[in-house]
Amino acid sequence: MVEGSGFQLGVVGSLALSVASSVAIVICNKALMSSLGFPFATTLTSWHLMVTFCTLHVAQRLHFFEPKAIDGRTIVLFGFLNGTSIGLLNLSLGFNSIGFYQMTKLAIIPFTVMLETVFLNKKFSRSIKISLLILLLGVGIASITDLKLNLLGSILSLLAIATTCVGQIMTNTIQKKLKVSSTQLLYQSSPYQAAILFATGPFVDKCLTNKNVFSHSYSSVVVGFIIMSCLIAVSVNFSTFLVIGTTSPVTYQVLGHLKTCLVLSFGYTLLHDPFTTRNIIGILVAIFGMALYSYFCVHESKKKLLANALPVSQLQMKDEEFPLLGSNDKENNEAKKANGVLSANKNSIA
Repeated sequence: MVEGSGFQLGVVGSLALSVASSVAIVICNKALMSSLGFPFATTLTSWHLMVTFCTLHVAQRLHFFEPKAIDGRTIVLFGFLNGTSIGLLNLSLGFNSIGFYQMTKLAIIPFTVMLETVFLNKKFSRSIKISLLILLLGVGIASITDLKLNLLGSILSLLAIATTCVGQIMTNTIQKKLKVSSTQLLYQSSPYQAAILFATGPFVDKCLTNKNVFSHSYSSVVVGFIIMSCLIAVSVNFSTFLVIGTTSPVTYQVLGHLKTCLVLSFGYTLLHDPFTTRNIIGILVAIFGMALYSYFCVHESKKKLLANALPVSQLQMKDEEFPLLGSNDKENNEAKKANGVLSANKNSIA
């Protein structure tokens, strides 16, 4: 029981850290990009990952965690896949309308469910599927305003969905099958994620903004916000791997939509962004869907624990209810053996 409650506290802590750090970085990056005119999101993400690696390297040197060797091909593929998914999501945002980009993010959950069902034989109950549907409906009402389609944007969105789903499933699978912690996996993979974004980030940002990151004017305020964003990103990256490893890719996506609702709410209260009745209804529906999802997940987890513990408890009950049954059986068997020996002896004498 103590271990179970400790694990639950760890999950709650990782979820809270993920929400707090993600909302903080969104607010910081919005100020950096909207107010201070620094639009280079992909290049900024590569800096995030490099600072994350440097931070973890220092932590490893100070013996806060022990590094664990992972197969080179696996970690390189994983790192490049995650880095590519980040770049594709940014390109999807650049070549699609805001509404279609939100649809892309919403599609990640059903695609993840489909991939885990087909390739990993994971089963999702009807209750879980209904709660996810309610959640997606609410987020869609709150965030989707327009749906302008174009061929290039649609292709980029499909690639972004595929790489994101596979990357998050791999995050969970690698941690569980290879028995590595979220910190160890992030430490091994972040250099490869940073490398691909370092190489492609300036090009992607040039396509999206028609500006060059190297010729940008860096004031002290901009540099200060970039440093703040990179420091918050360490917590974001760490909590992302932690949440996916301790829960599941689907739960992480559900948490991501909670962040969307919180960002919309913070945008209205702190930044005075426009807020409509539709936004409010959508957020309430989404929160209801999240509550249902959480309830059904906890309920099904308890059922699995009870099902696993049932045979042992039943055996214990049988022993307690019939304490003399086992001894009587033994005595009978011993008596039979003794009788068999005696009869054999009699036959030999005769």
